[in-house]
Amino acid sequence: MPSAVRRTVLAILATSLAVLAAVPVALAGNGGFLPAQPHSPNAHRINQAFIFVGAFTLVIFLIVEVALITFVIKYRRGKRPITAEGPQIHGATKLEIVWTVIPVLILAAIGTFVFYKLPGITDAPKAAAADQTRISVEGHQFYWLFRYPNGAISIDRMVAPAEQVVNEDVVGLDYDVNHSWWVPDLGGKFDAIPGKVNKTWFKAPPGDYVARCAELCGIQHALMDGVVHVVPRAEYDTFIAQRKSPSGTLNLGREEWQGVCEKCHRLDHKYIGPALGGNSLLADRRGIETLLRNGRGQMPAVGFNWTGHQIDALIAYTKRFVKKGGG
Repeated sequence: MPSAVRRTVLAILATSLAVLAAVPVALAGNGGFLPAQPHSPNAHRINQAFIFVGAFTLVIFLIVEVALITFVIKYRRGKRPITAEGPQIHGATKLEIVWTVIPVLILAAIGTFVFYKLPGITDAPKAAAADQTRISVEGHQFYWLFRYPNGAISIDRMVAPAEQVVNEDVVGLDYDVNHSWWVPDLGGKFDAIPGKVNKTWFKAPPGDYVARCAELCGIQHALMDGVVHVVPRAEYDTFIAQRKSPSGTLNLGREEWQGVCEKCHRLDHKYIGPALGGNSLLADRRGIETLLRNGRGQMPAVGFNWTGHQIDALIAYTKRFVKKGGG
């Protein structure tokens, strides 16, 4: 085999092996290049757009790398004196036209495909209008608060009806920082920006879907996660009805303690903030309301917009710690 041909074969082989080595990583879902497994129509379209663009990227990568390695080998200095100039190549009009037109066509194809998919990503199906539910998603330091159509509230755990369109109003609060609501299995990222409402939607089968804050929002950003618990419609209706009843008060208080207070406090030792075990403030409604609404020192106003019912629910749960002390 001629040496030039052998070098070209080796270059192509090396590049191919590098690409093949990346295949297992690409197929690893969240642990690799590909997005999470989609469970909502808009998430499916996001994945399709990702794969479509990724295919073009892979082809371009292979062409560029093979050409680069080939040219490096073909036009290497070899035994030529270091002071001698290499071959001077001038003028290739057709080639220049080709490498200008092809990228334009690629960009046009990508743009056309993405804009074709975009309406199905941003807009909920109109045919399902009768089944739609709207849930407000509020980003706080450092928790997610969900408000349901009947006024019910939950913390860090959204409950939603299965196989129906669920509209989400993602909002930030004036006193807070930016957050970003992201459920990889159900769609893209939507920022929770103070003074602005960003709208998204999903339609998913029953299951639990992990949520994340995709915006660095402060010292406990890593703990600002949540879950979307998708259940049959009857179970969803029962949940929001119970959450509004007196029996739901204690559950809401427990969520507030675990999802809000425990992000920075512990009962028996100092964490981000001071230990709270035995602190009489936990049974003082007026005192704890002032602290939640106004903050203190480095503690933000984590309950700035809480309703009186939310504060009552927290007190109903935390007053037990005044008697128990630690825990």
